[in-house]
Amino acid sequence: MHLVIISGATRTRSKSNTAKIVAAFEEGYREGGNTAETWFLSDRAQWDGAAKAFEQSNNILIALPLYVENIPGILLEFLEGLTPKSAPGTQIAFLVQGGFPEASQSRCCEKYLETLPEQLGCAYAGTLIKGDMFGLGLMDEKEREKPLAAFTEMGRHFAETHRFEKDVVDVFAAPEYLPEKELRMFKLFGRPVQKLFMGRMAKKMGCQGRLDAQPYSTGR
Repeated sequence: MHLVIISGATRTRSKSNTAKIVAAFEEGYREGGNTAETWFLSDRAQWDGAAKAFEQSNNILIALPLYVENIPGILLEFLEGLTPKSAPGTQIAFLVQGGFPEASQSRCCEKYLETLPEQLGCAYAGTLIKGDMFGLGLMDEKEREKPLAAFTEMGRHFAETHRFEKDVVDVFAAPEYLPEKELRMFKLFGRPVQKLFMGRMAKKMGCQGRLDAQPYSTGR
């Protein structure tokens, strides 16, 4: 079966965590002899091709990073430009990745995505959720192998089932909430380390001001 994948990430393909995840997922999907093509909305030149692929395919996966609890603006703009399908038979599944480790952070977006396929004349085939992906782009190729292997396995699963079942998604997305003990440990030890790490990364990116600056604060 052929799968059309549309990446709604705003970062260019070379810097996109979503692109890395999609590549791993596609690898697993292709293993059984299936085929796939991926379109990247970060490249405006691909929008017409992505829209045509959407029109001609009945098996679609839309991958995206969690953005302010929901979908990126360029993906919303692209979807608004599509013509809803008049004939039944097309299904849309979603893959949502984010930096927050808790799956609960993505549930609002999941609820929204559940409503989208019907608006486009399609059936809903589930949403795969995974958090704690912020550091993926900061890892070297060897370090990325383990987290990406999980998406390759989900690609194999999707090739067999053609959808993301709720029980499988929830296991894959865990933890729903971090344990209180882990949160307390993070406040004591993790937060200072994270602050140091983010400060160094900001300097490499050319940031000259304080990361905790509040230029619009009223001082109250």
